[in-house]
Amino acid sequence: MSRSGEGASVRVEEHPLLGLAHRDIITTIVMVVATLTLFILLKIPSTRADIQRIDNRVLTWMVAIRSPALTAVAKFFNVLGLIFVTLPVRLGVAGFLAFKRRWWHFAAFVSAQVVAEISIGTLKGFYDRLRPPGSLVSTSGGSFPSGHAVAASVIVVSMVIALFPEGPRRYWWGAAAMLFSFFMALSRVYLAAHWFSDAVAGVMLGTTVALGTAVIVHVIREHSPGGERERRAAIQAEATTEARSQAAGLG
Repeated sequence: MSRSGEGASVRVEEHPLLGLAHRDIITTIVMVVATLTLFILLKIPSTRADIQRIDNRVLTWMVAIRSPALTAVAKFFNVLGLIFVTLPVRLGVAGFLAFKRRWWHFAAFVSAQVVAEISIGTLKGFYDRLRPPGSLVSTSGGSFPSGHAVAASVIVVSMVIALFPEGPRRYWWGAAAMLFSFFMALSRVYLAAHWFSDAVAGVMLGTTVALGTAVIVHVIREHSPGGERERRAAIQAEATTEARSQAAGLG
């Protein structure tokens, strides 16, 4: 943020990570509790057996509806989740944020990606769950949670947080991000690469990590020197931009 001359406008490099802090923090807490609950239930033998029965039914249904067109779409999503696609996207977004000097968003985005990747390998080893039979794509490692679902969710959700300030565009892109995560999860089950609970847990974990890192960085930013002044300047700049856009539309 910089000032030039008396009464000069304030140039703000970054919008707030959280739109409505209390709402977003509560949402994150709910996601953390829901994600932990599912992960705990998958570790308890009795509840794991109940979940496995649901997984078996879902897999049977997915196999029953297979068709060449659906298989092609599912395999396309499989490619989207591979590292030679996800890594350039991650590096591209991180590079853009660094170029724009949006260091708070850079910190949140990069932290989310690192935490997600570390959690995937750690949790797969901890649960050591067998994959479903008859996968249509090559797989490796344990089944729980779905690495594709975790990666897809953490990338798209953290991208929306980093690139769009509070407002209609963030909501629309957030909805698109969750829709993409949903179809990624379904594709993993359709291909028999993962059980249904693996995919659901992956989306929940990726989303929770993206929201959680944003909340943590937001709190650090708010308590940093000049944090309150920066926040108010950001809100003022966004209001000015919105007013100019409306005026241009009327013109």
